[in-house]
Amino acid sequence: MARAGTGSQVVKGARRPEVRLPELAAYEGGELEPDGDYDGLSFAELDLVGQDGAGARFMDCALTGCALDETSLHHARLLDTVLTGIRGVGTDLASATLRDVELVDARMGGVQLHGAALERVLVRGGKIDYLNLRKAKLRDVVFEGCVLVEPDFGGARLERVEFVDCTLKGADFSAATLLDVDLRRAAELGIERGVDRLAGAVISPAQLLDLAGVFAAQLGVRVVGLSGE
Repeated sequence: MARAGTGSQVVKGARRPEVRLPELAAYEGGELEPDGDYDGLSFAELDLVGQDGAGARFMDCALTGCALDETSLHHARLLDTVLTGIRGVGTDLASATLRDVELVDARMGGVQLHGAALERVLVRGGKIDYLNLRKAKLRDVVFEGCVLVEPDFGGARLERVEFVDCTLKGADFSAATLLDVDLRRAAELGIERGVDRLAGAVISPAQLLDLAGVFAAQLGVRVVGLSGE
């Protein structure tokens, strides 16, 4: 759905996931397995710390309250899946595919999603520190009501991505490509690097004022009052 922007500019809204999980069976299979196939399963309050599920496929699954510290899900595929209240540091989702996924109230740090592909993904609530999305592809992704501390979008491609009531602190957009990225409803917009890559994004007038110093620094303009301060 397209939404009107300022003047003649139109921002194409992100398509949100519509996950309708079937009746799920409790997972009782022990540790995750590389290239495992998990379909229609509920992973509830499980300790998956340090386990290796690289290349695994999760289809129509629910992960609730699971610990994922240092869990390897490299190149995994998460499809029509809901993750609620998961927690973990150093979870490896590099080169993973997330399609029609909801991530709700996560508490995570150092999540590796570089080179990943995210399509129709909703990240709602929670806090993620040092999210690594370098060279990832995000299409129809919504960050809503969450806190992202120093997220790294370096070299990533963002298309139809929305930040709604979301706090961004120290974001890095270096070498990123943005198309129909809506930042206007971000609760806080802090950009550390890559402000020159915001072509293709829409911000509010108030955000423009807040980012004036960052834009000036990017252009090499010194802002000095008449008193020299």
